[in-house]
Amino acid sequence: MLDIREFVDLEKFQSIQDMFSDATGLAAIAVGVDGKYITEPSNFTDFCMKYTRESAEGERRCIKCDNECTGVYYCHAGLMDFSIDLKIGEEKVGAIIGGQVLPAPPDEEKFRSIARELGINEDLYIDALRKVPVRDEKTIRAAATMLGDIVNMLVNFQYLQTANEKQVKVFRDEFGGINENIEAAKGLMSDLHNTATMEHILSVNANIEAAAAGKAGVGFAVVAREIGTLSKQSGAVYDEIEHLVNEIQAAVNRIIKSGV
Repeated sequence: MLDIREFVDLEKFQSIQDMFSDATGLAAIAVGVDGKYITEPSNFTDFCMKYTRESAEGERRCIKCDNECTGVYYCHAGLMDFSIDLKIGEEKVGAIIGGQVLPAPPDEEKFRSIARELGINEDLYIDALRKVPVRDEKTIRAAATMLGDIVNMLVNFQYLQTANEKQVKVFRDEFGGINENIEAAKGLMSDLHNTATMEHILSVNANIEAAAAGKAGVGFAVVAREIGTLSKQSGAVYDEIEHLVNEIQAAVNRIIKSGV
């Protein structure tokens, strides 16, 4: 499960959320899939937080709305709220929620009735209601959708940025290992090349000894020539392998220096 806190710049997230609330009057806060808040609340109203949610029945109804409602919707108390999923691909990583606005001037008698249902002081509830921002429904829906789009773009961009940085680190670490292996291979190639050289020297000495032995050394001379042939072939193969190893190392170093 992706944890949005691990890759999102929360300071930038908070700044976007705050500017949105300042510009629209809508409340907003981000929450992770674990239910814990990611950001600090922006523009939350006393009507919702101090009164409605402080009532046991109001809190129960608010939680029901939080759990069951998505998109832009009317809450149980008659305000408009929103809940927009934050996703990486098809995986939900959190949500941006808020609203706490009225789509039209309120019918105060209706809200007095709600206050009685929730066991809240009517006059205090109405006083808090009068401080709730009023925005037309079209504006509320457009603003919530815009905020969801902007935050989702931020979340996905920063997730990809973090993922790419991790991939580049793995890539560089792997190339470091490849370079070490190449150096080890070059050391072995040097040993093999030295062995081929020794085989050639052995072949020359064997030919000399065979010639000195006359007819008795004819068979030995054949073996000596074969050893000489093999040493030349081995030397050529080792030289070619060494050339390829050097080419691979040069390519690896060019990639590393390119800043990939």
